[in-house]
Amino acid sequence: MTLPSSSKIIIVGGGIVGCSTAYHLAQMGHEVLLLEKAALTSGSTWHAAGLVGQLRSSANITQLLGYSISLYDRLEAETGQATGWKMNGGLRLACNEERWTEVRRQATTAHSFGLDMQLLSSKEAQDLWPLMDIGDVVGAAYLPTDGQASPSDITQALAKGARAGGAKLLENTPVLEILTDRGKMTGVRTAQGDISCEKLVLCCGQWTRELAATIGVTVPLVSVEHQYMITEAFDVPSSLPTLRDPDRLTYYKEEVGGLIMGGYEPNGIPWAINGVPDPFDYQLLASNFDHFEQLMELSLPRVPALEKVGIKQLVNGPESFTPDGNFILGEAPEMANVFVGAGFNAFGIASGGGAGMALAEWVAKGEPPYDLWPVDIRRFGRPHTDTDWVRTRTLEAYGKHYTMAWPSEEHDSGRPCRRSPLYDRLKNAGAVFGEKLGWERPNWFAEAGEEARDIYTFERPNWHGPVGREHKAAREAAALFDQTSFAKFILKGPDAEAALSWVASNRVDKPVGSVIYTQMLNDRGGIECDLTCVRTSLDEYYIVTGTGFATHDFDWIRRNIPDGLDAQLVDITSSNSVLSLFGPKARDILSACTRADLGNDAFPFAQAQRIGIAGCPVRALRITYVGELGWELHLPTEYAQTVYDALHEDGKQFGLRNAGYRAIETLRLEKGYRAWGADIGPDHTPDEAGLGWAVKMKSDTDFKGRSAIEQQRRNGLKKMLATFTTDRNVILYGRETIYRNGERCGWLSSGGYGHTLGKSIGMGYVRHPESVTREYVLSADYELEVGTERVRADVTLSPLYDPQMERIKT
Repeated sequence: MTLPSSSKIIIVGGGIVGCSTAYHLAQMGHEVLLLEKAALTSGSTWHAAGLVGQLRSSANITQLLGYSISLYDRLEAETGQATGWKMNGGLRLACNEERWTEVRRQATTAHSFGLDMQLLSSKEAQDLWPLMDIGDVVGAAYLPTDGQASPSDITQALAKGARAGGAKLLENTPVLEILTDRGKMTGVRTAQGDISCEKLVLCCGQWTRELAATIGVTVPLVSVEHQYMITEAFDVPSSLPTLRDPDRLTYYKEEVGGLIMGGYEPNGIPWAINGVPDPFDYQLLASNFDHFEQLMELSLPRVPALEKVGIKQLVNGPESFTPDGNFILGEAPEMANVFVGAGFNAFGIASGGGAGMALAEWVAKGEPPYDLWPVDIRRFGRPHTDTDWVRTRTLEAYGKHYTMAWPSEEHDSGRPCRRSPLYDRLKNAGAVFGEKLGWERPNWFAEAGEEARDIYTFERPNWHGPVGREHKAAREAAALFDQTSFAKFILKGPDAEAALSWVASNRVDKPVGSVIYTQMLNDRGGIECDLTCVRTSLDEYYIVTGTGFATHDFDWIRRNIPDGLDAQLVDITSSNSVLSLFGPKARDILSACTRADLGNDAFPFAQAQRIGIAGCPVRALRITYVGELGWELHLPTEYAQTVYDALHEDGKQFGLRNAGYRAIETLRLEKGYRAWGADIGPDHTPDEAGLGWAVKMKSDTDFKGRSAIEQQRRNGLKKMLATFTTDRNVILYGRETIYRNGERCGWLSSGGYGHTLGKSIGMGYVRHPESVTREYVLSADYELEVGTERVRADVTLSPLYDPQMERIKT
């Protein structure tokens, strides 16, 4: 095939994800050129094990994997190319009571997402998988629609389907350089010549990081050796389900009458630390029997026949892994029209069909088909620009692939990284830290005699009592939270108001000093950002958003400033510390520290003022996320220790207490405040989320997403966010199934405990394909499925605590 001089879209990489993306773009009628440096599948696709599972902790990622299965089910008939796909089901074992609790909660998650996950006795599991010994098996979960595929065959089928749709696929055509002009991507350079394009899609597996870095795009993945064993044939039935045995860190699948057995050891071996060698096509690493021995020792008691069966091959194929175990999709925030699909953590075959579909839509339409935040490239931040840090964290994530997925579990590696100026003071005060985007953040505070570390469990954890103390202080006296990790931006310029008015769904044309809570919507009316804006001058806004959303929200705002408007967005996160003082005694404490008039008339709710504390110029925002009177105090970082000390000195007499992020969570659940990434996101509109009051529909001002909101208000809602309460002994974490009058109608997006109310609290959408109204939600009986058991629940559409907002505005 002659090398074309241009193509609307170029895909780099001919593994399963690249070929799937090409297939879906071709199906949509787009001009596509795929360039593969060697042969299709020659990177890591060809040596993948080929297990295809569906269930993940996210409904949409589960849906994406389910799409893979529906595609693989029809692909052979469509293309005439064999795929090796078979829906033989998947088993997951539990070998102790804690794992059985985890499996039962996973089964409930599956039911929430519409999957038929069945719980089996050990004997029933053995009937499906007769090769195993079940002496230590407590129970198992079975998903009949899981399966397995031949990675190379399924990729070739996708490639054939892509060609049939008009896509061009060129092998032996390495990309030598990504071409740019004045910061814009213009095409690629190959040995045969340059090719211009409008959009570039990097699906290069473990080569992606280095290629993307040449144009300043961060793709935080590293290569890790991954081994599995192929046995000689020994009459293994071809219908044998795949098997995952997480307590023994291993997985199994049938392979030509024998077995494949592999796993995830705790001490993974990084590869290509100084870059992937060239060439490395259809190559494996030397088998490392000594390293694999730990998995072999764990597997032999489970499958005793392995002791006598010959080993055909020990495959050692490096694959790309990421710091959080999720793959990477989306448009690079550093450069427009450059997209990434990489870092598939050894489940690229399971993800390939759906990831290619989602990435194709993202490329073609500028947004994914639905919320894909768990895999969005914009979930990363500053620490992820350092490959050594990425490798350290990724090796921890690799080693945890099959360990227990504890609620609220934190990573330990690569810490501490980013520290507030108050880190040492808080640590000395008993802080137990969590981490987000590299920031050390106090989760809770231990007192004398309490162990200052998280002890994980599926029951009430060791921090339940301490968080209750902090919760009580916020409700009855005052609590001080270090929220320095907030992402903070300045939007400045003559057209700052016009730019923000277009991007924000709430009114921002307010007087200087106004604090504006707003969403930012996509064209479907979905909530892309949920943040606070302060008008600091006629041509400037100070914008504050969540720690984990720094990259995402900055990218969303910057990309959506209309062409021709003079407004610049600047990230000033590291410049300011934030101390949040909340509670009924907050005004007393702050008044003791400043000469400013903090009375309700002089300093009303939703206002910001400059005040002085101990020589520090403080921007005080009267706002709250815990449902109490209070202020966020934004100040230059060099003053943080001085202001912290002053607040505590004057706060002693009023019962001021340090508090952490886990108390914020319990407090906001009682107040019904929504959390982006859980309760609200790109798939949820403000009206569905009960936030319609914050949308400027009464004004004539146009804004992004307005037409979608107008249409929804004409047509009505099909889901509505509600709050559920149940017995205090029921432990809710989120993803529990909601039943309305006995019929499944959704799942919890958040779950926790309300220490003031003495009840377990969950939030979740009540759904119906035709219509959902307030009356529909409130006129029914509800149950929640928790660990496969149903419990009665009460429902409300109002805040459980202070619904009239009297405490906040007092």
